[in-house]
Amino acid sequence: MLDQGVPSPVSDKPTPAAGVVGALIRRKPVERLVAEGGHGEGGTLRRSLGMWQLTMISIGATLGTGIFVVLGEAVPKAGPAVTLSFVIAGLTALFSALSYAELAGTIPVSGSSYSYAYATMGELVAWVCGWCLILEYGVSVAAVAVGWGEYVNELLDGTIGVTIPAALSAAPGEADGALFNLPALIVVLLAMVFLLGGAKESARANTIMVAVKVAALLLFCAIGFMGFKAGNYENFMPLGMAGVSAAGATLFFSYIGFDAASTAGEEAKNPQRDLPRAIMLSLGIVTALYVLVAFVAVGARPWKNFSGSEADLAGIMEDVTGQNFWAVLLAAGAVIAIASVVLTVLYGQTRIMFAMSRDGLVPKVFAKVNPRTGTPRANTVIVSLFCGVLAALIPLGELANATSIGTLFAFALVNIAVIVLRRTRPEMPRTFRVPLSPLFPLIGFGFCVWMMGSLDTITWIVFGVWMAVGFVVYFGYGMRRSRLATSSASDALAAASVADAD
Repeated sequence: MLDQGVPSPVSDKPTPAAGVVGALIRRKPVERLVAEGGHGEGGTLRRSLGMWQLTMISIGATLGTGIFVVLGEAVPKAGPAVTLSFVIAGLTALFSALSYAELAGTIPVSGSSYSYAYATMGELVAWVCGWCLILEYGVSVAAVAVGWGEYVNELLDGTIGVTIPAALSAAPGEADGALFNLPALIVVLLAMVFLLGGAKESARANTIMVAVKVAALLLFCAIGFMGFKAGNYENFMPLGMAGVSAAGATLFFSYIGFDAASTAGEEAKNPQRDLPRAIMLSLGIVTALYVLVAFVAVGARPWKNFSGSEADLAGIMEDVTGQNFWAVLLAAGAVIAIASVVLTVLYGQTRIMFAMSRDGLVPKVFAKVNPRTGTPRANTVIVSLFCGVLAALIPLGELANATSIGTLFAFALVNIAVIVLRRTRPEMPRTFRVPLSPLFPLIGFGFCVWMMGSLDTITWIVFGVWMAVGFVVYFGYGMRRSRLATSSASDALAAASVADAD
């Protein structure tokens, strides 16, 4: 699937556009996207990440969410067949991951699927994709941070016998008297501090945290097998395929993050080679661990006994061993694991905002780079504060489902983008090719649409409102301030000046 290709002639001219319709379909040339890579307002991003760090970023952004946070909610929907739900969600992610791998190697920039759409389907579709990515990354940071608080309480209770009061550890509506989720806010602010130090430093901290979380999950499997009962699998699919599908749609939230490496395209040392490898390797590792842990968890505890709590795994270890020590140890691992997810997903969000700002679709402040650290400092602070407040005030379930639909929509567009770029720019060098294209991208698109259809009506309503707000922002701000619009206007003015001179 390696293809060196033949370089295409460089063109830094945007797709010709005239009038409103032309503005909506104007495309940004791939060569221009790549040439602008790393350049921001006042500084540039630093290329300091190798394949290992990129893989750890994707694993860090993915591994932990579904197992430590959402598993307890998915089991009551599918029963023991939750393992099948993980496989279905993983297959959905796989077909999209193949498309991501091809585009990441071809267009190695920070914007991820937003930039891929800009180069293939035009500015309006790119905006829609970017708006979905804001929902995917920004809101999932908040959702994961909410689950972090559950394990902090579990750890505190097991070590010093004290927990954070419900008034300060839950969002309004989650518990009687709840005011805001203080632990969720704290973990987002801690991630912000790491990111302000630089991409290389953040990647190093993330690698350590990924090692800890993998060790914690393998420890759970070893102890969980001690209490494994085959009888827990006798009625494998008690709620039918509809339950498996519904759980799969919820668990797709668990795979959000495998594309995080693609947001590091402008900070990777060799992005064309390393990004596709990091994306595929991380998804394989994460899927294997998810299925293994889910299989052991249901085998060790009857599916009807899952409480929907974010701390179900710790409870299983305590039930099996009869000792609190192992549950406390797992809770400690989960605290580190989920912090890693917050760190890497927050990183991805800031880089997507950086790319959109550089294109003029959101304010310039998001593209300002600190020359000393090589990071978008103001961007990081603004995004972190927004996500922290969201985490402190919104319940997890609402956030997870809203994130899933935004992600599925963005992934669907990526699958289409691969097909479009193959048709419009077949001569471009590609370091990775989706096999059996366009069949596999179309399957990936179909999976995304199917899983979106499995989500609740309220989730669709939230998504519709979110997109309506996005269109207001685009037509009120982005369309007029787009750099493609301003550059086209400048070209027209220059042409008119030349004509007048003649």
